[in-house]
Amino acid sequence: MNPTLFINILGWTGSILYLLAYTLVSMKKTEGDSVLYQGLNIFAGILLVIYTIYLGAYATTGLNAVWVAIGLVTLGRKWLTRN
Repeated sequence: MNPTLFINILGWTGSILYLLAYTLVSMKKTEGDSVLYQGLNIFAGILLVIYTIYLGAYATTGLNAVWVAIGLVTLGRKWLTRN
């Protein structure tokens, strides 16, 4: 497979996952601190970090890296405070 095509697939997949996560929260199908929502965001963010590094779009890379970090912190807090 062409490396550029593969990277573009990663970028599109990440974008679709972000939109899916946002749609699920907006339609009240999941909560903003749920494992599903945060997991989708983390995975999407990782894919988009790879994509934007490839493109050299470092501002967007930073944004997505912070998005991933927020998701990890949220899941970490949820895990630490579980009953």
